[in-house]
Amino acid sequence: MPGHEPTTKADQHELETGLIEFGRLQTKITQVYQERCTKAAQHYFDAVKAASEPMVDGLSRTASPLDLWRDASAYWLDFSQRSILFWDTLRQRGNNWIEHEKAGKPPLLDFDWEMVADARTFERPANYALVRIVPPDGIKTDPELRPFVIIDPRAGHGPGIGGFKQDSQVGVALKAGHPVYCVIFFPDPMPGQTLADVSRAEAEFLRIVGECHPKTRKPVLFGNCQGGWASMLVGAMEPDLVGPIVINGAPMSYWAGNDGENPMRYAGGILGGTWPALLASDLGAGKFDGAYLVENFEYLNPANTYFDKYYTLFSKVDTEPERFLEFERWWGGFFLMNRDEIRWIVENLFVGNNLADGDAEWSEGRAFDLRAIKSPIILFASLGDNITPPQQAFNWVADLYPTTEALKANGQVIIGLMHKSVGHLGIFVSGQVAKREYTQITDLIGYIEHLPPGLYGMQVEEHESDGAVHYDVLLTERRVEDLQVLQKYERKDEMPFKAVETASEALASTYETFVHPFISAIVTPAGAEMRRAMHPQRSQRWAVSDLNPFLWPLKGMADLAKANRLSRDNDSPMVMMEHWTAAMTSASLDLYRDLRDAAVESAFFRTYGPASIGMADSAQFAEPEEAVDIRNAALVKEALAHIEDGNRTEAIVRAALLLAKEGTGRRRLSAMKKARELVGQDIGLLDMPAERARGIIREQSYIVDFEPVRALAALPKLLRSPEDRRSLRVLLDRLEGRIEANSKQVLLLAEIRRLLSEDLAEGQAKAKPIAMTLVKSPTKDRPKARAQSASQRRMREHRRTRSSS
Repeated sequence: MPGHEPTTKADQHELETGLIEFGRLQTKITQVYQERCTKAAQHYFDAVKAASEPMVDGLSRTASPLDLWRDASAYWLDFSQRSILFWDTLRQRGNNWIEHEKAGKPPLLDFDWEMVADARTFERPANYALVRIVPPDGIKTDPELRPFVIIDPRAGHGPGIGGFKQDSQVGVALKAGHPVYCVIFFPDPMPGQTLADVSRAEAEFLRIVGECHPKTRKPVLFGNCQGGWASMLVGAMEPDLVGPIVINGAPMSYWAGNDGENPMRYAGGILGGTWPALLASDLGAGKFDGAYLVENFEYLNPANTYFDKYYTLFSKVDTEPERFLEFERWWGGFFLMNRDEIRWIVENLFVGNNLADGDAEWSEGRAFDLRAIKSPIILFASLGDNITPPQQAFNWVADLYPTTEALKANGQVIIGLMHKSVGHLGIFVSGQVAKREYTQITDLIGYIEHLPPGLYGMQVEEHESDGAVHYDVLLTERRVEDLQVLQKYERKDEMPFKAVETASEALASTYETFVHPFISAIVTPAGAEMRRAMHPQRSQRWAVSDLNPFLWPLKGMADLAKANRLSRDNDSPMVMMEHWTAAMTSASLDLYRDLRDAAVESAFFRTYGPASIGMADSAQFAEPEEAVDIRNAALVKEALAHIEDGNRTEAIVRAALLLAKEGTGRRRLSAMKKARELVGQDIGLLDMPAERARGIIREQSYIVDFEPVRALAALPKLLRSPEDRRSLRVLLDRLEGRIEANSKQVLLLAEIRRLLSEDLAEGQAKAKPIAMTLVKSPTKDRPKARAQSASQRRMREHRRTRSSS
């Protein structure tokens, strides 16, 4: 029919365009796969070369047959002794695991503690508790200092990672004089427990801590990994209970990452979404076994899982067992979750990525809104973390706030700290990280509440003086748009994950309809307990313990080997061959991992990539359609209406912000300390509640950002008496010469002094043409902030359509 011809041509054009895009996508996937395989092979050959050169050099040395015989004899005797000690250490690991299980898997804190509150007795019970850390001998806490509350991850393992050793988050806070509390949890969840119950319990813990320390500021909340997003949920649910939030290695934007670097993000798509977690929960009689999560972690690095950590123990069996056994006691403690808990986590975080979108509901119709968080936030991530890559730790900021102006308009302070190399577990347990990063974070906590809203990059600088290493913190103002530097492809590779979410919902619905009723009817609690006991993560421990009668002679043999232990020559040919064999084994497993991950990534994009064709115009960073003038935001509008209103404290804060605006955008912790020592008590912020102080700083920062010239001209009107003007001049005189100032700041100081001159009539001071260029209002030299990106609108419309259907 003639009337349908345009539609037919349009459909044909769309089909042709789709086919072309499909071909390009397949070509790109093939190219990336080939590049990854080539890179993996090159890494393998480099490892072979690095391992072979020392062995070839060692074997090329001439030696007599007698020397070779002696070397071989000594090596095999040493090898036999190390083998006995190695297996005896594994036997001790098994015994420790059994003892830990019998004891109920208590938290592995390296500090004494006492119970404060048990959430199992709450109206909505949860398997959580609040404990107070008892300071060790020689350390006293100051009741006037704000308390620290540390939430450890409930991601398969038990609690205690934040206080695993003396040099830890707990240890650093105690040494700084802060009272410390830890949120622990028990192995089995309460019947019917949900993630909302957990968040309510953690909020109640914060309320209790606040009541125990009524004279201090609100508690600092430390969240590790899963405990990081749990801390953010509490901050969003009860923002008035929380002080500064520090989240370490915490995944917040689960789709984020880079191709070829972060294979774990593909797991949800390759496994089909939510249904495997539901199946595992049903086979566990309604409980999800944390051993599966630990298995996923170990999957990422097969070389370490199956060889490296054991060879390290074997090669250093005289010194390594204590560290090995200490870590394995925590690594082998597996905790459970309810079916509803793991389902919420997988649906809303791993697969749905709903947290930053504001679609993660904690009860029907009530979602967590991270914009409700009022406290400053510190994000700590590492480039060496393959479980929570930096993109997953930081990208939620760009999802939540499209521009820097939007972040500032919400009054938020966010500080990002990036480590260059430490791995995921090292973020929490490394003694070096505790001494360097966590010590500086703890020191910075007392100052970040007086920062104006914005995004800051944090660097820990070190220098030697008098034979000792000293640290300082440098804060640099950043823009939200700068986060794009973490990405290779402007986040376009996240589009297929939307298809994963849709497929997951379909498969989960099918599973719930046809499979769940059958399995839940035949699985018994006793059978589930037996399956958990036979899980490889557990069986490898109890099978190599004193429960095994074949290993009973092992302890006596180990004692004999220790009593007759012989040293070895680490430069001997036999030892070099051992090291070469170990290096080749590890390199081969790394090659397998790289090829496997490349194949998984290729399969993921071949499966879900075609569904993203045509989405290019609605990509995460596509040009949005609507613009919003941030000046019309409620907080900004209110502040600009009071440019000429205020008192002495607000005048001093405004003057400080004007001077900072003319600076480099950098703030040093040492300089902030010096300024507080010089004039801190005179300003008045330290004596008022933190919320009021933050409100003053936020309001004045808006005035200075959007109307800097008017802010300066109106400064005398905030100081209505000669005494107030004189006091500000005295403060400026006290600061000048004690802190570094550039030429613009020197000129601005002179202009402020002129405006505050006592010979001007009170209230009649008028600003002359200013001899320096104040930075213009953000709305005059930057694009207008966007309400939300096109992809965010599309996703919300998509979810509303699914909900209505």
